[in-house]
Amino acid sequence: MRILLDTHALLWWLAGDRQLSVTARRTISDQRHDVFVSAASAWEVTTKHRLGKLPMAGPLAVDFAREVRRQGFTPLPITLEQAQVAGALSHEHRDPFDRMLVAQAREEKLALVSNEIIFDRLGVTRVW
Repeated sequence: MRILLDTHALLWWLAGDRQLSVTARRTISDQRHDVFVSAASAWEVTTKHRLGKLPMAGPLAVDFAREVRRQGFTPLPITLEQAQVAGALSHEHRDPFDRMLVAQAREEKLALVSNEIIFDRLGVTRVW
């Protein structure tokens, strides 16, 4: 399986937080799965850390790429096509980071590891 981590799933994975479901933990840790982390998550973490909304994410905000590599995850850049899909989503969900993750999951055929039930209506396979 190829999976894309929602930003909160990545943060909870790194912190060992029990808010991450058992299914999500097992899926992420399964070596048979390819785990992707979006550039949108780097943007989100860094932005929210700067704004004081994620004070504990300092080390991640400082060197996001290093932590992704250390975990053995694959970075997923944002393409022009994905940006266009994210912008064109007709759903009322307004969070630009979530819209990008949905677009990337759809375009790259990735299951999205997320607790966001709203994603179920946006044409992605969700793991939780």
